[in-house]
Amino acid sequence: MSTLSKIIIDEKTVEYAVYGGAILGGGGGGWIEDGLQIGKLAFEVGQPELITIDSLKDEDLLVTVSLVGAPAAKDKYVKPIHYAKALEILTQRVGKNIKGIITNENGAGTTVNGWFQSAVTGIPVVDIPCNGRAHPTGSMGSMNLSEQSDYISYQAAVGGKGPDYMELSLAGSLDKVSTVVRKASIEAGGLLAVARNPVTVAYAKQNGAAGAIQQAVAVGEALLSNKGEAAIAAVVNKLGGKVVAEGTVTDFVLETTGGFDVGTITINNSYELTFWNEYMTIEKNGDRFGTFPDLIMTLDAKTAKPIVSAAIEKGQNITVISVPKEKLILSTTMSNEKLMKPIEGIINKSIIPYIY
Repeated sequence: MSTLSKIIIDEKTVEYAVYGGAILGGGGGGWIEDGLQIGKLAFEVGQPELITIDSLKDEDLLVTVSLVGAPAAKDKYVKPIHYAKALEILTQRVGKNIKGIITNENGAGTTVNGWFQSAVTGIPVVDIPCNGRAHPTGSMGSMNLSEQSDYISYQAAVGGKGPDYMELSLAGSLDKVSTVVRKASIEAGGLLAVARNPVTVAYAKQNGAAGAIQQAVAVGEALLSNKGEAAIAAVVNKLGGKVVAEGTVTDFVLETTGGFDVGTITINNSYELTFWNEYMTIEKNGDRFGTFPDLIMTLDAKTAKPIVSAAIEKGQNITVISVPKEKLILSTTMSNEKLMKPIEGIINKSIIPYIY
């Protein structure tokens, strides 16, 4: 009989998790304000529970909760009730007891994915995100289920308001269902709360990022315990990364297309970052300083506040940090070449030779 190994969390932990998640979001993973709001709301409605993966039996069932869509979409509308509704729809569809909730990734909004649902339902959040950093595609956050040819993906999605409101319950191949949900997010105003992909604890242990929420909390504590340049230095030290660039944003191009934010950022007319929700590359004069799934992240050079890709503006003074992928807690998907290949067509830059 397994015993629950609880990780003590409180409202201060929310702050650390959200800010640390923002760093590990690597330009994506949602907004700090949203993460703080839903994290704090979780403690207003109840007591969310965070446990380690070894607390559960191998045959126990876990469900992933996530947000799908483009963070910069101007008509996006997802509220806490939508998160809970998506989980309820999926649980009814699966017809089995869910023993744990896991988030799809680390990010400002996503690290605390599931905390509200846990407070409402009593189902614990398990510290084994599908990935320890944020990533653009659903397949990248599906613990290599894309390699299981007979796996049926069950997904429920809720979001939007007024005539754009929708509730979806889908089953099918992972690729097809994820594509439908992504397209539906556009129709819902840009964003949907999703519950998806039931897996056993045994499968998650093989493929997930165990301990990644605790890593986000530690990074957030390092950031918030310091100020300005000292905060950036503390984060870099905690993660084993480095400062790659600092300067003024001289050019910024963003296009929201196909449910994603895609674009480029230029610093001091020399460093160029590309992003597909998350930062994919940073280079200068053809020299590459970081390539996804390495972590690349932008922070306000003066205040050290993490800035997601969709919030960058010309004239900002920013610092760019990079952390090698080997220093991160990652899913098996991050070494799946098939899932990395599409990045090249989106950002029109070489990826594969740099990471394999």
